[in-house]
Amino acid sequence: MTATKGGWDLPISERELTSLTREMEQAHRETLPLLESSAVDLAAEIRGRRAAGPEAVNPDRRRFLFGTGGVAAALVLAACSSGTSDSKSSSSPSAGGSSAAASGQYTGDLKVVALATALENQAVGAYQAALDAAGAGKLGTVPPAVGNFITTAMAQHADHAKAWNAVLTGAGKAAITTVPLSNQAEVTAALGKATDVGAVAKLALQLEDQAAQTYLFATYNVTSPAGIATAATIAPVEAMHAAILNYVLGQYPVPNDFLPVDKAASPSLLTV
Repeated sequence: MTATKGGWDLPISERELTSLTREMEQAHRETLPLLESSAVDLAAEIRGRRAAGPEAVNPDRRRFLFGTGGVAAALVLAACSSGTSDSKSSSSPSAGGSSAAASGQYTGDLKVVALATALENQAVGAYQAALDAAGAGKLGTVPPAVGNFITTAMAQHADHAKAWNAVLTGAGKAAITTVPLSNQAEVTAALGKATDVGAVAKLALQLEDQAAQTYLFATYNVTSPAGIATAATIAPVEAMHAAILNYVLGQYPVPNDFLPVDKAASPSLLTV
């Protein structure tokens, strides 16, 4: 175990963390082709809806999709989840949640896509801030395996953001390259106060739990089959991030039968 600033120790060996990170990257690479394909399909669906006008969703088909894809995603995510985390989201999920600030150019399923993109950008920014703080010596000694995990997770979030942005631009909307979320200032402030790896890991776990649960929530609340597929493809990877962070914090991930959605982000967090 490697000691860091403030007496914090890495609870697992660097070899174990490196192995977990390698498995996480393998899973990510295996899902990328499906992710990119479903994102293209989603953009095409949205364009098709606009061309055809309002279109009713077949209730039986939607029930089938939710009953298979949604539940399957819930089971996969539950296998990676932990019942020990005490992180809390600053928002509650709502299928139609919105605010005056979030009632702009992104509507319907595109609002969920915009939210997902913003969450991915937020994670990228948080991990980059952690690397910058580590480079400046603000976090004490950072085990190389931890730095490798942060770099790998950050790249995966960037890939996810790229896929979601492809949906937005494919639907004729502007890409989201910043973090238009009302809780961003709070996240930035918390990162600035972190003095060791443990504090950063706790914050990262909150963001990963929020992302994974938001994607699970989306599988039950978007109307697009391709949207469901895209969310269900990304969610297990986000859950793996969270599971590894639990190990880093010395919290053994205890599987739940179903992942909850109490930490899922609401579209009302969007400020665009």
